[in-house]
Amino acid sequence: MTETQTVYTLDSTIETVNQAEETASRIATGAGFEDEDVMRISMAVREGTINAVLHGNAYDPAKKVGLRFERTHDDLVITITDQGPGLDPKNIPDPLAPENLLKTSGRGIFLIRSFMDDVQFRPIHPGTDHPGTEIKMIKHVHGVGQGH
Repeated sequence: MTETQTVYTLDSTIETVNQAEETASRIATGAGFEDEDVMRISMAVREGTINAVLHGNAYDPAKKVGLRFERTHDDLVITITDQGPGLDPKNIPDPLAPENLLKTSGRGIFLIRSFMDDVQFRPIHPGTDHPGTEIKMIKHVHGVGQGH
């Protein structure tokens, strides 16, 4: 298996969310993931893209969302970037805490962490007015010949 990479630059619109989810589903299927994992991967990408468009870029048409898929021998690595004010994942409320159970938002990162094998956040340009955030989501490839 050779490594492949696909990169997209998307607008900060709700249509972007649907495009990203459909693309993730197609790429995950092409990478040989089972239907259940394809659903998890595409849902994680949907949630990550919603966060980038809504919370990061605030639907600002001047700001873009970056979406990158990398297929290595062992992993599917998906990176989503925004151009927003930045995110500190330590400040995200626990959606399972009693005071948050009935809230309609705040579950995206929880779902992403549940669906993917590894999730990492980092500021893109720390110390600037608009540092942006990168979320890297990794799903390990399990299958014939993968040694897992």
